[in-house]
Formats: sequence, C-alpha cells, structure tokens
Amino acid sequence: MAAFLVRRIAGAIPLLLFVSVTVFALLHAAPGGPTGAYMRRGSMNAADLAALEEKLGLNDPLPIQYGKWLGRVLQGDLGMAVTTKRPVAVEILDRLPNTLTLMAVAWAVTLLIAIPVGILSAVRQYSKFDHAVTTLTFIGQSIPIFWFGLILLLVFYMKLENPFSGEPLLPAGGVQTMGAPFSLGDRVKHLILPVTMLAAGWVAWYSRFLRASMLETIHQDYVRTARAKGLSERLVVLRHGFRNAAIPLVTLMALDVPFLFTGALFTEVIFAWPGMGRLFYAAAERRDYGLLMAIIMITSALIILANILADMI
Repeated sequence: MAAFLVRRIAGAIPLLLFVSVTVFALLHAAPGGPTGAYMRRGSMNAADLAALEEKLGLNDPLPIQYGKWLGRVLQGDLGMAVTTKRPVAVEILDRLPNTLTLMAVAWAVTLLIAIPVGILSAVRQYSKFDHAVTTLTFIGQSIPIFWFGLILLLVFYMKLENPFSGEPLLPAGGVQTMGAPFSLGDRVKHLILPVTMLAAGWVAWYSRFLRASMLETIHQDYVRTARAKGLSERLVVLRHGFRNAAIPLVTLMALDVPFLFTGALFTEVIFAWPGMGRLFYAAAERRDYGLLMAIIMITSALIILANILADMI
C-alpha cells in the first residue's frame, strides 16, 4: 500500500503542473482581464490603468507571470485578490465554512434518503414502490438543476405564504435573515431550499446506483447460503447484501468529496449563498486570475486525492 501511495502521489505532481500551465494559459487567453471592470466603468484614465497593469505584472511575458505565480504558491502564498485587495487565502477561508455547511447537510440528507430507498427498491423489484422510485429518479437525473432551483423559489417564496405572518413560506436566499441575531431555526429555514435543490440530483443518482448494485449482490450464492442458514431477511439484506453492494457506492461518493470544497455554483448563485461556488462565479466575471487559479488548483488537487482514495477503498 505504501508503494502504491508513493507512485500515485509522484504521478500527481507532474499532472498538477500540467493542469496549472493549461489553466493559466486559458485564463490569460480569455478576453478582458482584472482591469476590465475599471475600463467599463471609466473610473481610471489610460495612465492609471497602465500603472495598475504594471503593478499587477500583467505586462510581463506569460511564462514570467506563470513563474512568479508558481514561485509564490511554492512558498505558501496564493497571492492577492485583485478586486478586493485581500489575500486569496483569506477570501477562501471566509467562504469555505458556508460551503462546507451547505454541502455537508445536503450530503447527509442525500444518504439518509438514497440508501434506504435504493435498498427497498432492489428488494421489492418491480413493485409499485420500485416503479415510483424509478420514475422519480429518472426525473431527478433529467431536469436541469438550475431550473429546479427556480421552481423552488417560485413555489415556496413567491406563491406560498406563512399563514401566521403572511410572509413567504421560506426565504429566497442568504445564510440568515439580515440584521437578525443567530438562530438555529433561522439557519435551517435558509438551508431548506438550497439543500433540496442539491439533494434532489444526488438522491436520484445514488439510489439508482445502489439499486443496481444491490440487484447484482442479492442474487449471489453467498446471499442464498445466508438465507439457507436461517438468517432473518433483515440480516441477509443489510449484512450480506448491502455491505457488499455499498463498495462501488462508497467509491462513487469518494469521487464527489471535492464538491465539499468547490460548492455548487448554480445553487449558490440562485440562492445568494456566500460560498465557494459564488466566489468562483464572481472571480470569473471579474477575471481575477489569482483567485481563479487558487480555486481551480485546490479543486484539481482534491480531485486527484479523491481518486487515490477511491482506488484505496
């Protein structure tokens, strides 16, 4: 196992370097740049813009710019966010807790629903329950996630009202009510819609995947042997069926771990959730190279580590 880890980590280093070179070149090849916002607003004259570009090192040849960026990263410095004039690490650490909260709750809700649904759907194959679950999972896999989020807003914020206060049934976005002290109930209300939007797709994929894996497992000889020994159906399904069927599901879940860092761009933008996805969207709009590079490279490293973890599992 140690030799395997050393080989995989050694292979990950040139891969990350290749990704960094490619992404750095693509970002700088895109139209506009960090000074584009100042040009659109007309808040700076040509001389000031030229001085700002010189200060940011945007006039250097691309290989020189990449070398400076890589040198800072190797020293543990992710650089400065151009638009906010704050360190990139501080920007990320400000948003990361919100994303971890949202994604962890969505993931927990997904597993609480998808695992029992997938098991029951396999055990009761071709029953009315299985047909209903199959239909719902196909719908969940097919509908665009951003469309589903807008429908949730339309129904629970614009149409339905709280019968006691007359206010919308659920808040439209944000982490908590503006100006209100921290309240667990208020935080949960703000989590309901984005978590529902995220969990809907995950539940559809995980439950369908587990159903297929369970159907393959429960017809194996060792499961029939367990039944022949007189074990209860519950023990046969959970101990001998699910434990083996869950192996590919755990592998799939390991590959989704990087999403806990990156967040969900559509969900965070639609529900104004101040997390990593929304930070990435804002950085892309402003061509904030340092912030974009940091988010993309951390995500790339997490994806590689998740693949190594999945192979180990």
